[in-house]
Amino acid sequence: MAVKLRLMRMGKKKQPTYRVVAADSRAPRNGRFIEIIGTYEPRQDPSVITIDNDRAVHWLRNGAQPTDRVAKLLKISGAWTEHTGEAVDASVPERVPRKSRKQIEREAEAAAEAEVAADADEGEADTADDEAGDSDAGESAVEPAAEDAADEEADE
Repeated sequence: MAVKLRLMRMGKKKQPTYRVVAADSRAPRNGRFIEIIGTYEPRQDPSVITIDNDRAVHWLRNGAQPTDRVAKLLKISGAWTEHTGEAVDASVPERVPRKSRKQIEREAEAAAEAEVAADADEGEADTADDEAGDSDAGESAVEPAAEDAADEEADE
């Protein structure tokens, strides 16, 4: 008999909680099971994972195959490390709060306004520099043109 460690769905509609069970691989998801190993409550913040590591390791040593999700839960609880002996980073990643569309749009508008204001400030600074150095700007513009003409004559 092939034994799998898998999740068995419990709870109300749209409010799932799961049992981590050892079950025959041919049995249905919520059907007959051999033993309850733990629970998983994904809707809590942070998720609550309670697993009897001794029993989980017992089943793993006897050949039970965990599903992908259960393997991840076993790594977080530490049972996988006990079974394999390999070090696993079982830290649960921090949840980053998601921003609403309105909030993203407001931030984009604020960034665009800040960019326009920064461009306007630069434009004022450029015009002030041009007004202060009009006589110098005319002379410097003539000089490079004369140099370019001299370089072209030398190349020919």
